[in-house]
Amino acid sequence: MTSTLILIPTIGERQILAPRFAPLLERDISVQLCGFGPVAAGAKTSQLIASLQPKQIILVGIAGALTDDLAVGQAEVFEHVAMYGIGAGTGDTFRNAGQLGWLHWTECLSEGTPVGIGDAISLQRKDEPSEDHRQLLTVCAAAGCKRDARDRKAIFPNAVAEDMEGYAVAMAGAFAGVPVSIVRGISNLAGDREKIRWRIPEALHAAADLVLKGLS
Repeated sequence: MTSTLILIPTIGERQILAPRFAPLLERDISVQLCGFGPVAAGAKTSQLIASLQPKQIILVGIAGALTDDLAVGQAEVFEHVAMYGIGAGTGDTFRNAGQLGWLHWTECLSEGTPVGIGDAISLQRKDEPSEDHRQLLTVCAAAGCKRDARDRKAIFPNAVAEDMEGYAVAMAGAFAGVPVSIVRGISNLAGDREKIRWRIPEALHAAADLVLKGLS
């Protein structure tokens, strides 16, 4: 059994984060790759939960800012995550699952009461989640232009950044009853594909600072 499972999506991110997290390996903490994108991340996280039985999970990596409120190179802890891109249609006709009245997971309890997981998952450990929150938006494909970013904000106005694994890891944690935290370094503005303007190392070091502070 592991006290804390730290998940990193890609080898590139791990190259920067692993030296920062090396001292944690002396404690009951495991640092593992979860894979790139929601499919790999959800599957690998479920496998790691089954084998390591962690008491908590921390997902750490980069994200793109959907708002000017997040400066490139800084990091943020997210307590809310949502999923964009699962639904029907493309382009202007796209509708997310929640807009169509669909849940991502539904089951009936013994007394017949249906419970489910929709487009958004709260990671807050408080009894009363706040309604005004800063949301991380998980996507299957990163925004390729400013219009993509605007379209996503139109459906999820509370979203301030986008990633590609958060919702999947959060759902795996929800199924297993394991609390999940997400720390993302802001490497770029969502929709900006000119990597010369990205600040990946700085963003990841800022994210590592938050993780280490939280585990100190």
